[in-house]
Amino acid sequence: MLKNKKILLGVSGSISAYKSAFLIRLLVKQGSEVRVIMTPDAVSFISPLTLSTLSKNPVYSTYYDATTGDWHNHVELALWADVFIVAPATANTIAKMAAGICDNLLLAVWLSAKSKIILAPAMDLDMYQHPTFKRNIDFLMAMGVEIIDAENGELASGLVGEGRLAEPESIVQFLIDSIIHKDLFGKRFLVNAGPTYEHIDPVRYIGNHSSGKMGIAIAEEIAKRGGEVNLVLGPTAIQPKNPLIKVHNIVSADEMCEMCSRIFKESDVAILSAAVADYKPLIKSDQKIKKQEDHISISLVKTQDTLATLGKMKTKSQILVGFALETENEMENAKLKLAKKNLDFIVLNSMQDKEAGFGKDTNKITIIDKSEKVLQFALKSKRMVAIDIVNHIITKLK
Repeated sequence: MLKNKKILLGVSGSISAYKSAFLIRLLVKQGSEVRVIMTPDAVSFISPLTLSTLSKNPVYSTYYDATTGDWHNHVELALWADVFIVAPATANTIAKMAAGICDNLLLAVWLSAKSKIILAPAMDLDMYQHPTFKRNIDFLMAMGVEIIDAENGELASGLVGEGRLAEPESIVQFLIDSIIHKDLFGKRFLVNAGPTYEHIDPVRYIGNHSSGKMGIAIAEEIAKRGGEVNLVLGPTAIQPKNPLIKVHNIVSADEMCEMCSRIFKESDVAILSAAVADYKPLIKSDQKIKKQEDHISISLVKTQDTLATLGKMKTKSQILVGFALETENEMENAKLKLAKKNLDFIVLNSMQDKEAGFGKDTNKITIIDKSEKVLQFALKSKRMVAIDIVNHIITKLK
């Protein structure tokens, strides 16, 4: 599927540079033409001769080759490529990209590139979690750079956690999805995300810890693959970066239901990942409730059930996806919700894994469809989980 694609592979100085050899082999097998640029530090981790042999092209690491007298034109390399991917991309290289520093050939090509840019970070877990690294990634993503999230696993330091370079097979699949798959063109999607707030008085509310990260990641993935996305978003500080996503901000569960019901009528697919409150105060005080008694009672009533409402509205041509966050009897409760709400499939989030759930950057899911087929996935970043969910939706659209 990558046949005749011109792929420029940047390799920076990481122990995981050895994986670039396997990546090149896979890309060549796909029929791609691969050229390689290495940073000066990268040549200490893997031989340019190895990568040149596998790619069947010269490898570039300096502006000038003293042995041949050849000048390596960074502009020419940048214009040649259909896609420029840096794998591994170290914290140092990413920081220089974000700052516009140009002190090696790879960075000069980056500053001249007009093609799609994809980075696959690799570093130790503390570096991967550092606020400055996250800031740099957010900045580059806002510029349109795509990121292949690092995986969770054993690191060169001996620690275990996020920071491990994505496997070559995962990188190739990401490339295929990013370059080739625009299989959602013409399809209209409703996604909801985040919490709802049910006000007790003007300053207090009933809410939950949902950040909206999972739903926003799904909306981003759909938009990247050509789908038209309406995102109904509860009160959260996180916002989607893709300007093609149409955001509808709401606060309460009833507002969520009203907005989703309106949009669903014109949608092909609805993915309801929001953590909507089940109850709201029977009476909302117009004034702040003063602290007077040792105990206070608040009567609660049910909110409108968005998922059940859409389940009743759903036509045979529409796809409805729900989420279940459970703390006990996970599979049984998810299957009950799947049937009761008239869903095509449900995504089960487990609270048993400390790295999954509200506010986390990672998630661990199980997909259960209405035939009770069960697909279990490993712990992944929410961006990669979004790819799994969207890929499963595509199987239902065919």
